[in-house]
Amino acid sequence: MNQLVRRAAFEVDSALRDDEVPNSLELYDQAASLVSAGAWSCDLSSERLAWTSGVFDLFGLANDQTPERHDIVEMYGEESRELLERRRSHAIETCSGFSLDANIVRADGIERWIRITAATRSSNGRAERLYGMKQDVTDDHARWEALRAQAECDPLTGVANRASFQRFLERRDDEPVLDCVGALVLFDMDGFKQVNDWWGHAAGDACLSAFGKRLSKTFPHARLVSRIGGDEFAVLLPQVSSRCETEAAVRSMIGNLQSPVPWNGDMLPIGVSVGLAFASEEPELDPQELFVAADRALYNAKESTSSVLVCA
Repeated sequence: MNQLVRRAAFEVDSALRDDEVPNSLELYDQAASLVSAGAWSCDLSSERLAWTSGVFDLFGLANDQTPERHDIVEMYGEESRELLERRRSHAIETCSGFSLDANIVRADGIERWIRITAATRSSNGRAERLYGMKQDVTDDHARWEALRAQAECDPLTGVANRASFQRFLERRDDEPVLDCVGALVLFDMDGFKQVNDWWGHAAGDACLSAFGKRLSKTFPHARLVSRIGGDEFAVLLPQVSSRCETEAAVRSMIGNLQSPVPWNGDMLPIGVSVGLAFASEEPELDPQELFVAADRALYNAKESTSSVLVCA
């Protein structure tokens, strides 16, 4: 299918620049409708868009409307819009192409996922036109997200597993979770071994499950809540307006997080040490550096009388 789409994109580009072959566009539109796809072109000097009917259908717009790029861009989700602009700028600068799955909200309010493939036509080393294909991949995206959620979920606690956090550490440039990360909080459950020794591993699992649920409830706006080890958890917070207020908020949450867990008539104790590190103000986030700082703060917290320490 991808080879067919790429081939069609090049054929349609020829049609878009030749007004004398309307039959080519008509034939393409008929074929593209079978896969909910369409061709597009953008003149970079004027930002004028040219669409086949398939693209109008994707965005829920009437074919007789004139698409204005600044209006169309606003139909993209924030993360998709930012990623699109970065990929687009790089393609123009390097006279190259790109591929991107993007989230849009159609004119009728329906949310869809589209796959954009793009190439550049250039002259004398300068990009003059972007063109390519847009295809509806909503169903494929939903299936993929379901599989990924299953693969990246810790079944005991219900939060993300280590693989999800590892993706953050490995810093893929197109990874959405990298956007707007302001701080990393690491949690280590103190005395967890004693719970396993005294009440058994089923009791320990109950504590882990309860703690994971509490973290998800306590940090509803977190970029990621993940179990990264046996009794270790990580929470990625969005950008913060005040470091002092964020630290105070985290400290205030400790009491609820370490409330005893009811289990078979007993109350299982939970203790927790916390390491908090804030992302630097550099333009690019360094996940490894942030993790090392939070881990150092966590180690110091476990060695001190304070349950929460912030890396200086």
